Amino acid sequence: MSSDTGEDRIGEFDAFRKRMNDRILAEPNQVVRRFFALDTQTYQPGALDRKTKELLGLVASMVLRCDDCISYHVGQCHAAGASREELFETFSVALVVGGSIVIPHLRRAVDFLDALERGAAAAPDGHPHV
Repeated sequence: MSSDTGEDRIGEFDAFRKRMNDRILAEPNQVVRRFFALDTQTYQPGALDRKTKELLGLVASMVLRCDDCISYHVGQCHAAGASREELFETFSVALVVGGSIVIPHLRRAVDFLDALERGAAAAPDGHPHV
């Protein structure tokens, strides 16, 4: 039985994501493998540092209303050293761009962030986030 705590949500999210990514990448489909590799490369530091790229990914994920992607990017932002203030400014951009329909996703993002800040589990690491 699943618990409703943020800590359980982080652990379940990380475990499911890893298990399914491993399963998917075990298939001999080159298109899927190349897409996952492209995703990984996109978030590597370049002209923009990793934290900035993760904050951008978080805005896009919130506007597109993908809770798995939002959780992933909140974790990656946290791991990259984004402060609570930086995350809330990022949430603000997503809210302005996406409108009020983003609010339920904002609630879940803040719940996930709160759990990460309590130190319940390590932030998910590595890409792909898909």
